Amino acid sequence: MGASPVADASNLSVGLLGELTVRENGRRLKLPASRKTRALLGYLILAGGPLRRDRLCELLWDLPDDPRASLRWSLSKLRPSLNRGGRERLVADRERVEVISRDVDLDLRRVRDCAGDDQASFETVASAWQSADKVLLDDCDLPNQQDFSIWLDRERQALGLLRASLARRLALVPDASPDETLVWARRWLDDQPFDPDAAWAMVDATRRARGAEAAKLCAHDLETAFREADLIVPDWPTTTGAPPISEAVRTDVARPDQIVRFIRTGDSVNLAWASVGREDAPPLVKAANWLTHMELDWEAPIWSPLYMDLATTHRLVRYDSRGCGLSDWEAPEISFETFVSDLEAVVDDAGLERFPLLGISQGASVSIEYAARHPERVSHLILFGGYPAGWRHTASDDEVREREAVMVLTEAGWGRPDPAYRRIFSSTFMPDATLEELDWFDEFQRKTTSPRNAVRFLQAFSELDVRHRLAQVRAPTLVIHSLGDRRIPLTTGRDLATAIPSAEFEGLDSNNHLLIGREPAASQFVAAVRRFVAAP
Repeated sequence: MGASPVADASNLSVGLLGELTVRENGRRLKLPASRKTRALLGYLILAGGPLRRDRLCELLWDLPDDPRASLRWSLSKLRPSLNRGGRERLVADRERVEVISRDVDLDLRRVRDCAGDDQASFETVASAWQSADKVLLDDCDLPNQQDFSIWLDRERQALGLLRASLARRLALVPDASPDETLVWARRWLDDQPFDPDAAWAMVDATRRARGAEAAKLCAHDLETAFREADLIVPDWPTTTGAPPISEAVRTDVARPDQIVRFIRTGDSVNLAWASVGREDAPPLVKAANWLTHMELDWEAPIWSPLYMDLATTHRLVRYDSRGCGLSDWEAPEISFETFVSDLEAVVDDAGLERFPLLGISQGASVSIEYAARHPERVSHLILFGGYPAGWRHTASDDEVREREAVMVLTEAGWGRPDPAYRRIFSSTFMPDATLEELDWFDEFQRKTTSPRNAVRFLQAFSELDVRHRLAQVRAPTLVIHSLGDRRIPLTTGRDLATAIPSAEFEGLDSNNHLLIGREPAASQFVAAVRRFVAAP
């Protein structure tokens, strides 16, 4: 008899959406009954890179057991299902474990690819949404393993955002029937119930499909939901003559499409990053700063107009720092060194070789350190509201006591509905903001990170110091600073420009440390960035 035919590698598929499955040539393979073993497989595939054995043991097994033996047993049970067709996909050595899935058909990857394909047909996108309308790793919950449960919840939230982006795209198709539009607007709103754009789409779709009175009832119900959640109610028209959302709000312009991606750092932290703007446009990387959220940023009355403006001429790459936004909140370390290494990981994952780098507030120090370490990669360096050293290096004894007291108050009051504690920050960040803008920023801060992480961030910011790096920066540098900045004095910005070789300085007529999109200084900022990066 001749040798048995070897199955083609592409005929192995893994289903992550719904119950975890592995199939070869369409035939379902038997997986171990152990829930932890299946959870291990899902985690390894979604990680997309090598993971330390000790991290996997901490994540999935309790210390009184023998975690390393349990891990070895689980890996032995998974190998027969993965290492097929002459391919070794489950790779392990004494320190690390990895599932190599490049030649495996993953249902989640197909959904992500569709979301990133601007040319995909209505039917293809609708099919991708149906595939995503499942619980990720539905049979892999481990209620007693807290770290794994937190990770899985984050992955499921990311899937919800991906599903919402598909529904949003279908809800805004201009030539779809009113009934189809209503279906997809409802599905968009189901995944993002407090997204003002989704609420707008729902009211407008109801008006077109069911009439003005039904739209008024819909708007009333949504207003009630927004008020009960202590959120600002969207200001929509509900009369018979209300324009469709594509004309009234233009969410297809005001909220650019983006695909959120995740990468795993060397210490097993998932970082969320995204880019907006044309893929073939010149890149512009923004280092993370206090605080960000890949999705909620677009609702910001503060900085979203700046991002949207920059994205019209550049491929703007942003990411959430570890500990906030869509990145893992349970990070083993939050420090200046991890801020820099996370920036390194994001630009590598984005495939960028050389690019302009924008650093805002403490993100300026991170950018300075990156530019000093990697002079061949930074074409231009833009620093706004930056400072080279945290207050522990420069403050008086009285100032140290005051700032440490603020950190104690932060941990005690950050998560409370009352914004009094968070207002400590917002009032100094943006003294010229309206009450509505301050309310939005207060709530944004509460949603973006935990009380413990807010203190960890403040501690890390207080200790950073790149003063010894300033003379080593080789990239052309533009230092921008608000003339009336109440958070970081103007003298700090001028000193920064003096210490960096041949740096340019530009002052903005603003009192705000974080620019508000509506103020003239915001347009001046964008124009200065465009002018500077356009120079050879």
